[in-house]
Amino acid sequence: MKLIAELCQNHNGNFELLEKMILAAAESNATHVKIQNIYVKNLTLRPKFEEGVISNGETLEINRPFASEYERLKNLELSDDIIKYFIKRCKDLGVIPLTTCFTRDDVSHCQALGFKEIKVASYDCASFQMLRELDANFEHVYVSTGATFNDEIQKCSQIFENRTDKLTFLHCVTKYPTELKDFNLSRMQYLRKFTPNIGLSDHSLVDRDGVFATKCAIFLGATTIERHFTILEKDETKDGPVSILPKHLKEIFDFSFKSREEQERELSSIMHDWEQTLLGDINRILTHEELLNRSYYRGRFASPRYKGNHDHRTMINNWEETPLDV
Repeated sequence: MKLIAELCQNHNGNFELLEKMILAAAESNATHVKIQNIYVKNLTLRPKFEEGVISNGETLEINRPFASEYERLKNLELSDDIIKYFIKRCKDLGVIPLTTCFTRDDVSHCQALGFKEIKVASYDCASFQMLRELDANFEHVYVSTGATFNDEIQKCSQIFENRTDKLTFLHCVTKYPTELKDFNLSRMQYLRKFTPNIGLSDHSLVDRDGVFATKCAIFLGATTIERHFTILEKDETKDGPVSILPKHLKEIFDFSFKSREEQERELSSIMHDWEQTLLGDINRILTHEELLNRSYYRGRFASPRYKGNHDHRTMINNWEETPLDV
């Protein structure tokens, strides 16, 4: 069982806090500790999201202005020196360092920093050009599949068809937080068609649902679990409400070693009809909220290229086959 402690934005750009989180995750039996390679220079300005789009009272595009997002993300950037220290510290503690790669430019950058394994966010499951480059440069690739269509998942898997052992598909639902009734854990059965390495990236509300959905996924055969992880109070970071504490990570670890009979008894004692609530359908229809998130986050980051005296900037999207040396 792989347990990924996703530090995401919970370090608040603070080095000392980051170091404490690495140690806490390692001591709580994480196998991987993950950050995100976020650089504001890669943030794209797309006019339709400056004010959002509403028609006949229905939201067609979310409101996420570039300037405010730029300022927020700028405070979360980690320097190369800090990232190199993160990798070394993880290795010293016996956990695998992991990061999310958000642009094609960062494929070579993440490799040069020292990462051997890499994560791809849901919205890049269909960024086939970037996936090809990741396949060629990393030992293992974890791909989230929320807000992704079946044909995109299938084509993604074909990139790794000669090495399905190096691909992990993570089911997730791109609604934050995710309610138990929306988890659709049967989706993992679909993902298993393409790789034996399947799992769950869980964004449930911790105060309300604890780690119940995670435990259900383990019982159903998940080989990898990703959870946002923190050592702070839930209101101290943007992702705090969906982030587990060290005690929760230990709880997940302990559950993974119980017999199936013990696991089933525990799940049924918490929710007798948990299968009816959490399984859902293998082939599900994306909700309106997920489609809105997909529209915004797909293309949120790209690889910038400049002409002249940095007056004109173009962005190469992760799915474009344009050579990066243009």
